[in-house]
Amino acid sequence: MRGVMTITAEQRRAQILDAVRELGTVRVVDLAERIGMAPVTVRRDVAFMADSGLLRRSHGAVSLPRDERSSAAAPGRELVVGMLVPTVGSYFDEVIDGARRAAAAAGARLVLGIASYESGEDIAQVEQLLDAGLNGMLLTPNWRPDTDDADGADAAWLRELPVPAVLTERIAPPQSAAAALDSVGSDHHHGVLLALRHLRSLGHESVALVARQDSWTSHQVRVGYAEGVRLLGLEPYPVIDVKRPSLDSDAVAARVAEAVAGGVRAVLVHNDQEAIQLTPLLRARGLRAPDDVALISYDDVFAALAAPPLTAVSPPKRAVGAAALDLLIRRLGEGDNLPVHHVRLLPELKIRTSCGGGTGAESR
Repeated sequence: MRGVMTITAEQRRAQILDAVRELGTVRVVDLAERIGMAPVTVRRDVAFMADSGLLRRSHGAVSLPRDERSSAAAPGRELVVGMLVPTVGSYFDEVIDGARRAAAAAGARLVLGIASYESGEDIAQVEQLLDAGLNGMLLTPNWRPDTDDADGADAAWLRELPVPAVLTERIAPPQSAAAALDSVGSDHHHGVLLALRHLRSLGHESVALVARQDSWTSHQVRVGYAEGVRLLGLEPYPVIDVKRPSLDSDAVAARVAEAVAGGVRAVLVHNDQEAIQLTPLLRARGLRAPDDVALISYDDVFAALAAPPLTAVSPPKRAVGAAALDLLIRRLGEGDNLPVHHVRLLPELKIRTSCGGGTGAESR
């Protein structure tokens, strides 16, 4: 009777390693199917190889260690980059476009995932993206401004990713598990300071802030406002909250009119949508920009299309996406030999009609 041919553990593990080198990041269950082995056997071998430093595993997936991953980006092999964003439309459309153009220039394919602000589905979306056999990721986690997500366990999973990742338009606090990741983002504190400095140069001694509460960026704008008011010696004014974006416009306009009646003649509004909706509601109350109140918007996605055109803080959205993609390519090529990069790009102030003081563009 002919015996059944068996293979040694070393031979099994060599097959596993060859398959991972070919596939990139792959789920263990799919790896087992690919090489025709029982999932329980593959899991046991993968655990051994991960402990030995031959493989890296996370969230049910397996990949090469970081120092070997550059081979997956070698000439003749497709480089696949995943990108997780909290929304498409307006602001992040430009970030995505910057990353897409940089990916095309690098001969890479960009794969998009969306985890909306309210969904809490970051990890599920990342796992879905990893199924595409990614070499690396650009990540914009849903860190809520009213929690410590970026500080604690909700950021720890980022350090367990099986591929290199670059935080995009997010800054991890120094104590966070995510602080050891590369990051590229706009310096929103500087952007707010640009707006306040310009209004101060026009003679305004107090500037009100109208701001949303539902995003990480809105929190950065609020912190930047508090810092800027202190640095410039402006008289602080309580933040006018936008609790329900696009639905609270009339109530916000009433509070702005109250501020103007109290002597505040300059307002910074986050974001363009809220600023554009605010303008006609102020006009209905007898207040016109820039004659009665100077307005500056934060984001500069649609600000130039408003009536009157809105002076706006313009974060370098496309440049952020492109720089994040370029940094990821460097990380894939150099691995841990490349120091961790935290890159902050400075916004510009685009001066238009709504705040008075001339036209043109200013940047700092």
